[in-house]
Amino acid sequence: MTDVGPGRSPRGHRSVPHTGDLCIEAWAPTREECIAEAARGMLGSFADVPPDVSWVARECAVPADDDGRLLAAVLEEIIYRMDAADELPVDIAVAPEPGGVGVIFKMADSSTATQTGAVPKAVALHGLRLAPDAHGWSCRVTLDV
Repeated sequence: MTDVGPGRSPRGHRSVPHTGDLCIEAWAPTREECIAEAARGMLGSFADVPPDVSWVARECAVPADDDGRLLAAVLEEIIYRMDAADELPVDIAVAPEPGGVGVIFKMADSSTATQTGAVPKAVALHGLRLAPDAHGWSCRVTLDV
C-alpha cells in the first residue's frame, strides 16, 4: 500500500473494495499529512467540487487517546460539519498539537459540488489503523455510507 517507486507518489489515497461500505487507504510522510490524505479520499469518494469554488476557513482542535481514534475523530468532525452546516471540505490542513491535532478546513457550500457517490454517515472503528511504516505513515479506515 505504501510502496514508493516509479509512478507512486510519497503521499496519496485510494478506495479499496469493501462490502456495502467505503474503505480508504492513505499514505504520507507524516501522521498529520496521512490524516489529511484520508480526508481528501473521503471527499473524493462522493463529491466533485469545482477548483474555483469560494470557501471559508474553519478551525478546530481534535483530541484523541491514540492515532487510530484520532483519524476517526477528524473524519467524524467532517461528517458532523457536513450535516450541521451543509458545508463540505474543499481541503484540509492538519498540524500536531499536544493530545491530538489542530485542523483547518477550507469549507464550501455543499450546493457548489456535484454528488458522485454515497455520502459517508459514520466512521467504523473495526479495522481502523493509522501507524508509521517503512515510508512514513499509512492508514486504513472504513466509512459507513
